[in-house]
Amino acid sequence: MNPLNTIFVLLAAFLAVYCESSIEFFRNFFGAQIDLLPAIMVYTSLTMGLVSVSLLAVFGGLLFDSFSANALGISIVPLLLIGFAIHRFHGLLLRDQIYAQFAFGTAASILNPLLTLMILLSGETNPLVGWGTIWQLIVMALGGGLLTPVCFGVLDSLSRALNYQPVSQTSFRPDRQIKRGRA
Repeated sequence: MNPLNTIFVLLAAFLAVYCESSIEFFRNFFGAQIDLLPAIMVYTSLTMGLVSVSLLAVFGGLLFDSFSANALGISIVPLLLIGFAIHRFHGLLLRDQIYAQFAFGTAASILNPLLTLMILLSGETNPLVGWGTIWQLIVMALGGGLLTPVCFGVLDSLSRALNYQPVSQTSFRPDRQIKRGRA
């Protein structure tokens, strides 16, 4: 695991939460804010280890909760559950396929607010839930699904550009003759 990749992911989470809190165009136009943390969690779960998944869940959840009306730390558990579930089967999943990235991003983007809502409902808070919640879930799921391949492209290209890439060819040429014994 390269620590530079983890730094890129945490920086992407910071920028995503900042853009979500400061750019209000999508919230005003669609009536819902698209959350990028589940998309970044899908990328992290499919490409990195459990340490990076845990760091993203804690760092991203605390950042998200500090800018929202949620209780501090309530977004950590849904992000951890999503990250651990995807990481558990990351060897079996199609990481490089765009439709798979869209499907995982859509599923993560709908599970994250639903799990957060379940945690909020199990506590003493009474969040506003109504018919508009269904529209917000649809917008968040489709927006997160569409932005997941974008996150994969940006973070993969950043990783390829700034990380050391091992040489794939060896110094041994297959057409070279090896003489054994005395000449």
